[in-house]
Amino acid sequence: QVQLAESGGGLVQAGGSLRLSCAASGRTFSRYAMGWFRQAPGKEREFVAHIRWSGGSTYYEDSVKGRFTISRDNAKNTVYLQMNSLKPEDTAVYYCAADIADFGGKRASQYNYWGQGTQVTVSS
Repeated sequence: QVQLAESGGGLVQAGGSLRLSCAASGRTFSRYAMGWFRQAPGKEREFVAHIRWSGGSTYYEDSVKGRFTISRDNAKNTVYLQMNSLKPEDTAVYYCAADIADFGGKRASQYNYWGQGTQVTVSS
């Protein structure tokens, strides 16, 4: 069993930056893909980014490319999402997730474990 806990959310003005963290606890295995998703009020959960264990490859949703960076520190069992040039449309609850198959991808159903989420609010 793996527990994921997000932190680092908050209120920031448009153009600002935030760094989200997702710490894994319990029985952890570093060789899984980690993803970030977000869910705005009234909308479905959407993919933001993932990072795979194999090769450390990353992938980003088009709207965040060039602004967000996903990274991981396997020694700390932590994944990060550095968010720069934030826009009001980035406002959402951000969730981290783990895929034990090390595939990741855009579909939430691929992931096995989920955190509780952290609120990110970007004001204009």
